[in-house]
Amino acid sequence: MAILIDSALVDEVKQAGQLGFVHGVTTNPGLLAKVKDAPAEVIRQLCLVASGPVFYQLTAAAPAEREREALEFFGIACDRIVLKVPATTANMALIARLQARGVPCAATAVFAAYQAVAAAEAGARYVIPYVSRVSRLGGDGLGLVRELREAVGATGRQVRILAASIKSPEEAVAALVAGADDLTLPLEVLTALGNHRRSEEAIAEFDAVRRR
Repeated sequence: MAILIDSALVDEVKQAGQLGFVHGVTTNPGLLAKVKDAPAEVIRQLCLVASGPVFYQLTAAAPAEREREALEFFGIACDRIVLKVPATTANMALIARLQARGVPCAATAVFAAYQAVAAAEAGARYVIPYVSRVSRLGGDGLGLVRELREAVGATGRQVRILAASIKSPEEAVAALVAGADDLTLPLEVLTALGNHRRSEEAIAEFDAVRRR
């Protein structure tokens, strides 16, 4: 498995890299909009400071423009970039064309198992469900991850489930137990993963004994 940071801020990515267990970065148009630099420049910077894959989500409106955008960003670092492609029927052909050219793709905003099946057959390397958002909209985010695990497994394709939209350490672990291969988490969740109130209490007790 892999744990990635969901951020477009270079400083946050640097902090995450120092934690010792974060290897990779996911971005999206909303995160990139918070940064003053152009998206291509941000992705270049992230490739320099992060280990592991760097995910960029395509935003161009027309299919031909999306393909050009994909090749442009893939060219920034061909061994590192993964293109996030929104999961729509129209985009499956794009995923297939990019896969044929050796460009790794992730079908993102997956809200149903049948989308994952289509993406797997098109050649996507990842499918990305929005766990917390699905639940917030009245669905079952963890249930979706379980369905994706079964559906992707049934295709026989080597597709990884990268769980996103995760709001707590508990939800992160639940997503893994449900069948996610990888997690992408905001910095505040990443920094909470190694902590627990009872651990702090135990450490304080050990320190008290040592001082006696």
